[in-house]
Amino acid sequence: MALRCFDLSASHASFTKAALEANLTQGAVSHQILGLEALLGTSLFVRKRAGLQLTPAGRAYWVEVATALRQLERATQNLVLNKGVGGVLNLCVASSFATYWLMPRLAGFVSAHPEITLNLSTHIGPVDFATSPHDGAIEFCEGAQPGLCARRILPLELRPYCAAGLAPKARRTPAGRLALSKAQLTKLLCGAPLIQHSTVPLAWERWLQEAGLDLAMPSLHLSAGPRYDLLSMALNGAIAGLGIALLPDYVAAGAVEAGQIVGVCDLAWTSQKAYYLRYPQWKSELVALSRFQQWIEGVR
Repeated sequence: MALRCFDLSASHASFTKAALEANLTQGAVSHQILGLEALLGTSLFVRKRAGLQLTPAGRAYWVEVATALRQLERATQNLVLNKGVGGVLNLCVASSFATYWLMPRLAGFVSAHPEITLNLSTHIGPVDFATSPHDGAIEFCEGAQPGLCARRILPLELRPYCAAGLAPKARRTPAGRLALSKAQLTKLLCGAPLIQHSTVPLAWERWLQEAGLDLAMPSLHLSAGPRYDLLSMALNGAIAGLGIALLPDYVAAGAVEAGQIVGVCDLAWTSQKAYYLRYPQWKSELVALSRFQQWIEGVR
């Protein structure tokens, strides 16, 4: 009860409003807060005539308490509504991965698990599960970290693509990409900007090394291309003729089929990082998360 009173008082900045929501008297709420402060050995609020103000210690404590209380509320609701067989799963997913890989396949999960409501959101950078409401995240990263479980979902394999209007006339490989000599490939790559990825800044350098073209590429040209945060931006940049982009096949496939872009070469470079499903260790027994993990590990 003390934590509930603390959460409501911090949310409303008022003992009176907290008491109304908790169906208690103001004195009872104040008594709970005083007891909690005595237990913790620190003040949580500054009492002012205009209302309550959290102390620095109180604010830091509230961030963790509020997160824990929301988790408890949600766990209770899930158990009452779903009797432990499903529930709600909140996932944060890398934007381009969600749009081009996950969403086209997601009907399979929904069909197999109608008892689970899957909520998706996007986020740039790693998710802080200490403050985030998410149960897990599919992130482009190096995998597990202390306190975090990780399952590898998909490698990031990148090939160069350019607008159809930039592509020279040439025969095609069995995969439908351009079959260019080294000289032709070098000329093409030197004749257009190389679109860079903020999340994989060395991608072009590594791809050129694998292609044996790193010595033929002027360093100034290599670093001069535009830099985009998202693979979807790089894709649309390539479609618009803004440069040549390194893209995964699953991102490029639709534009290739529509004749908007062309694969420049069959050679792919694979990043050491990959897309992982990551989640806090204490979430590992969550039924909805476990079923999603089993499903996605079986998807190709």
